Amino acid sequence: MRALHDLPAPAKLNLFLHVVGRRADGYHLLQSVFLLIDWCDRLSFERRDDGLVRRHDLGAALPADDLCLRAARALQQAAQVSQGVDIHIDKQVPWGAGMGGGSSDAATTLIALNRLWKLGWPRQRLIELATPLGADIPFFLGGHNAWVEGIGEQLTPLPWQDDWGAAPWDARWAVIKPSCSIPTQAIFRSPHLARDTKPAIVADFLAAARADNQTATGRAATSFGRNDLQPCAVALDPEGSEVTQALELLDKRYGNSRMTGSGSAVFAFAGHRDPADLAGDALTKRSDAAALAASIPASWSARICSGLRHHPLVHWTDG
Repeated sequence: MRALHDLPAPAKLNLFLHVVGRRADGYHLLQSVFLLIDWCDRLSFERRDDGLVRRHDLGAALPADDLCLRAARALQQAAQVSQGVDIHIDKQVPWGAGMGGGSSDAATTLIALNRLWKLGWPRQRLIELATPLGADIPFFLGGHNAWVEGIGEQLTPLPWQDDWGAAPWDARWAVIKPSCSIPTQAIFRSPHLARDTKPAIVADFLAAARADNQTATGRAATSFGRNDLQPCAVALDPEGSEVTQALELLDKRYGNSRMTGSGSAVFAFAGHRDPADLAGDALTKRSDAAALAASIPASWSARICSGLRHHPLVHWTDG
């Protein structure tokens, strides 16, 4: 095998994000639920025999030494591989959004090279390699929607029973990315950041999600918690609080809104999908997407996304 083409790197939403403490080394302790969505970058990989690792940007230029390059080199060194790779990235997920695009690219890179270089590493070994590179990469390698703790490395796949009603990944989500990008480091240095939110447990979230399903709106767990980073992002937004404008736009349209990650992207629950009417659901999604796009400034981006039950490549690291 010399190449793998058109592999997905899905984005994520933080359905809530609490900062519950801070370690002695300065890293913040978080609790969150990460949800995979179908807004994806696409990556292709071609094996090289000269040991070089190269990236080719099919759209806008990415940083010279991004996470996927660092991940590829880390795996190459750890596995003592003499082969290299050409990585082609079609970047669709906005950066500076809090949607984990760079981390997802890195995870897909590790999954692909594990196969392309015929390493056969198990998932946990890839996670251990990736954790020092970026706190969100373990989630994308884990492959499942998850309750996330620690600095992002403690993952508990979300259990869901059919009699609880529609799961969060069976929903549509409206996502807006304003033109502003907010540095994550500035968020965590902000004087507005609360670092003492009371820790929750996964059962609290599941109870809220089940309760949401019993309401008229069935809002897929969006009533639980908050994003502790949101006030910091609003205060730091250099463009007259585009984050606030986007939040208000979604709240007016859907009756709910929240920032994901450290921003600046925001999202709203936009209804449940109907698995019995896929054609009708696709039509609703396209119509809603067109209306949402027409309501935002030209410099912003927006999509109606579907939740994913699991990462499209989850089975590549099974066993």
